[in-house]
Amino acid sequence: MLIDDAVPESVLVVTAHPDDVDFGAAGTVARWTGGGAKVTYCIVTDGDAGGFDPAIPRDRVGPLRRREQTAAAAAVGVHELVFLGFPDGATTASLELRRAITAVIRSVRPARVLTQSPERNYQRIFASHPDHLAVGEAALCAVYPDARNPFTFPELREVEGLEPHTVPEVWLMAGPQPDRVVDVTDTFDRKLAALLCHESQHPDPGGLPPRMRAWGEAQATQAGLPAGRLAESFQLVVTG
Repeated sequence: MLIDDAVPESVLVVTAHPDDVDFGAAGTVARWTGGGAKVTYCIVTDGDAGGFDPAIPRDRVGPLRRREQTAAAAAVGVHELVFLGFPDGATTASLELRRAITAVIRSVRPARVLTQSPERNYQRIFASHPDHLAVGEAALCAVYPDARNPFTFPELREVEGLEPHTVPEVWLMAGPQPDRVVDVTDTFDRKLAALLCHESQHPDPGGLPPRMRAWGEAQATQAGLPAGRLAESFQLVVTG
């Protein structure tokens, strides 16, 4: 695996639920923003099917999770968020979703898209929620060919003024063949701070730091980093 310390100019993160990016990539995002990258989050659902407390009315969960994700984003230096409002637990890689993500790509015009893998990971099944797979598939379709093709969703250009944009590369979280590693030892505390913003999702917040540290250590060891380092890994897809 390649240890990748380069900071992209701009990144669009596309995930299914609030907190997905914080589990998979918040340490990396903190490195990027700390290095001057402009990072935007696109969250496809409001996560209203999540949580553990039955006392919270379902109609309050979505707005609560938007607030939690907004606070979590700020903890790692991200202040631009787009919430698409698709149904949690029932999202598919539809043309409607592809169009919505394409519109965000054309608006943000990122140098890199970070999203979820559309391939199921049988070693990490929790990373392969059906919404994750659907969003990864739709995001890749939006990158290629939708966002760059002026004849796809022509109303985006003709009515909304969103010109085509080519994204040079996509980074996948939980991809089947990770080949990029980011050392997040120095930003691990910010990753934890972001995760802990999602209070509605953690019945045992005290157990979160050791669990995430163990995972980061395992990723670092797999990448050949020295003992005591922490890492997040990704799969690069060249799309430019």
